[in-house]
Amino acid sequence: MAWLTTEQINEMGFARVGENVFLSDKASYYNCSNIRLGNHVRIDDFCVLSAGEGGIELGNYIHIAVFSSLIGAGNIALADFSGLSSRVAIYSSNDDYSGEFMTNPMIPAEFTNVQHGDVKIGRHVIIGAGSIILPNVTLEEGVAIGALSLVRKNCEAFGIYSGSPAKRISERKRDLLDLEKKFMER
Repeated sequence: MAWLTTEQINEMGFARVGENVFLSDKASYYNCSNIRLGNHVRIDDFCVLSAGEGGIELGNYIHIAVFSSLIGAGNIALADFSGLSSRVAIYSSNDDYSGEFMTNPMIPAEFTNVQHGDVKIGRHVIIGAGSIILPNVTLEEGVAIGALSLVRKNCEAFGIYSGSPAKRISERKRDLLDLEKKFMER
């Protein structure tokens, strides 16, 4: 994987870029002035970050794996130590699929019913491969989303969720909080 140089990253016009940031030169970044990158962020090949008015905010120690996308008009925020496995899609905008309206961005807004809403990914959240997160969703601290899940509703802290639609299937251990303390003390 080839990484953009610090000079290339700075020329892109991000709202903020922290230290130790690794951005693939094969990923796509749109509206960089609405994207804030924390420290120790890695974005792999073929990802798409397309920030709308609400922007995209990545905290510290974030990994976004290959083919993932963060797209939409609402805010998308990933808190510290969160990560997306490959092919995860986070949408802060979503067309109306009912048939009552037309769809796609080439149609004037008066004929569509696109819904926009912020997406908040809490600390230590992990989202499994191929999962989809829709607008107006909050994944609280420590949530784990199983692969190929569709998340339409908020998920409560330290739950493991899976399915389409995603449902809470068990509790997640909190040992990682102690490991975080040790990690930060080093």
